[in-house]
Amino acid sequence: MAIVHLLITLLEHFGLIVSATFLLLSWSAFRKLVLKETSLLDKSILILFFGAFGIVGTYAGTPMMGAIANLRAIGVITGGLFGGPLVGAGAGIIAGGHRFLIDMNGFTSVPCGLSTFLEGLAAGLLSLRLKEKVLNWRVAAFLGIVGESAHMLITMAIARPFAEAWALVQVVALPMILINSFGAGLFVEIIRFVLEDRQRRESLQARKALDIANRTVTYLKNGLTMESARETAQIIFDHLTVAAVSMTDETQILSFIGAGEDHHQAGMAFQTAATRKVIQTGKPVFLMGKEQIGCTDPHCPLESAIVAPLRKGKSIVGAIKFYGSKKIPLNKIDFQLALGLANLFSTQLELEDIHITSQLLARAEIKRLQSQINPHFLFNSLNTIVSLCRTNAEKARELILELSTYLRRNLRQNMGLIPVAQELQQVKSYLSIEQARFGDRIRVSIDMEEGCQDWPVPPLIIQPLVENAIKHGIYSREDGGSVLIGIARTNGDLSISVKDNGVGMNRDVVRSVFSKETADLGKVGGGIGLRNINQRLERVYGPQYRLRIRSSPQKGTSVRMKIPASSPVLETAAPSVAES
Repeated sequence: MAIVHLLITLLEHFGLIVSATFLLLSWSAFRKLVLKETSLLDKSILILFFGAFGIVGTYAGTPMMGAIANLRAIGVITGGLFGGPLVGAGAGIIAGGHRFLIDMNGFTSVPCGLSTFLEGLAAGLLSLRLKEKVLNWRVAAFLGIVGESAHMLITMAIARPFAEAWALVQVVALPMILINSFGAGLFVEIIRFVLEDRQRRESLQARKALDIANRTVTYLKNGLTMESARETAQIIFDHLTVAAVSMTDETQILSFIGAGEDHHQAGMAFQTAATRKVIQTGKPVFLMGKEQIGCTDPHCPLESAIVAPLRKGKSIVGAIKFYGSKKIPLNKIDFQLALGLANLFSTQLELEDIHITSQLLARAEIKRLQSQINPHFLFNSLNTIVSLCRTNAEKARELILELSTYLRRNLRQNMGLIPVAQELQQVKSYLSIEQARFGDRIRVSIDMEEGCQDWPVPPLIIQPLVENAIKHGIYSREDGGSVLIGIARTNGDLSISVKDNGVGMNRDVVRSVFSKETADLGKVGGGIGLRNINQRLERVYGPQYRLRIRSSPQKGTSVRMKIPASSPVLETAAPSVAES
C-alpha cells in the first residue's frame, strides 16, 4: 500500500510540474532560447533552468523513511539530452548539490547527489552520440529507467546502515523509476513538439514568402511603377491574411488593395508621418491603433499597420505596408513576413539595374567582337578587289557592289538578330569575292532544312566559319577543297554545321579557341574567327551553346553550333538603321 500511495502522490506532484512547464514554454523569450543554437551564455542559462527544474523535482517529492522520493531526474535528464554534457552535468551539480546541502547528515544525501550528477552527465554524453535523434521519448524514458535503477544500486552500495537503505529502496524504487522515466519521456516530447511546431510555422512562412516573390518577379523586374506595385500588392493580398496591402515610392501611394481602398488610393500623397519616417530612416515600424496610422477618415476600418522599406542599393525607393483591422489583426509573424518580403523585393529591384547593366555590357562586348571580324573580312575583300582592278575591271566593279551590299546589311543589323536566310546572303556575298580569287578551288554547298530560313541568329555567325574553313583549311591544298554548310532543327534549337575537307587544325589551335588567355592565339596562329564566334555564343546564349569542334591534321574540320529560338540579350535590340 505504501508503494501505491507514493506512486499516486508523485503523479499528483508531477502534474503540477507539467502545467508549470507548459506555461513556461508559452513564454516566447524562453521558447526562443530553447529552440535556437545556444551560445555559452545560453548554455549557462539552460544549466540554471534545468538545475532549478531538478530542485523543484526535489521539493515535489515526498519524505519517506528518512529520505525523499523525488522527481529530480526529470530535469537533469531532459537538460542533458537537450543541451549536451555541459548542460546535463551543470544541471546535475546544481540539483544534486542542493539535495546534498538540504540534508547533509541524511544517510541518502551522498548517493542521491551523486546519482543526480551522473544521470545528467550520462544524458549529455548520449546526446553527443545520437545528435539530432536524441530528442526522442523512448531515449529519455530508457535513460530514466537506467538512471533511477542505478540510483537505487548506488544508494544500497553507499548508504548505511544497509538494512535501512534496502528497506527504502523496496518502497521507492518502483514509483521513482516509473514516474521519472515517464516524466523524462514526456518532457522531451513537449520540447520536440514546440520545436517542430515553430519549424512548421517558419517553413510555412518561408514558403509563402518565396511563392509571393516568385509570382511578383515578373512585375518587379520592370522597376517600381504603379502597374508593378498594383500587381504585386494584389498577389500579396491574395496569399496572406491581412486587411489591406499597399506599396509606395518615396512620395506617394503606388497601390492599395483591401479594406479602406475607397479613401486610400493610388496617386495620393502619404497620410502618415510613420511612412515618411520609414522612407527617411530605412527602419521598419509596427503601428498599433488608428492614432498611429493617422488616417483622417473617421470610418476607416484600419487599426494596425506594418511599414517596411524597399531598397535599391543604399537608397530607399519606397515601402511595403500591411494593414490590420478588428476582424483581421496583425501580429509579430506578419511583421517578420513583411520584413522578409521587403528584402526579397529589394533584391528584385536591384536585379533590375544589374540586368540592365549586364545587358549593356553584353551588347558592348558583342560590338567589340564584331568590330574585330568586320575589318578582318574587309581587308581580305579589298585585297582581292585590288588584284582584280588591273585584270578584270568589270568583275572588280561587281565585287565592290557585293561588298557594299554586305557591309550595308551588316551595319543595318549590327545590334539585332537577323533571319538565318539573310545571314546566308552574307555568306554568299563573301563567297562571291573569295571564289573570284580562288576560282574552282573552292566548292561550297548549302543544305538547309525547309522552314529554317526565318530562324533568328546573330549576324556574322556563319560567314567567319566559312572564311576559316577556306583560309586555314582549303587554301593550303593544291587542288582546293569543299565546304558543306548544314542547317537543321534539332531538339528545339537550330543546328548549324560547317565542314571542310582541308588540312585540319592541331590540338593547340583548337584549345586556343576556348582559352581565356588572349596570348594563346598569337602563339599558335589562326583561330581568331572561331574564337570570336565562340565568345559571342557564350555571351549571348550561355556556355552550353559554345562551339563544338572536331579536327584532325589532313582530315578536315567540323564546326557545329546551336542557336536557341530567342536571345536574352539581343531580342530587345535598338531599331535598325534604314538602308541607304
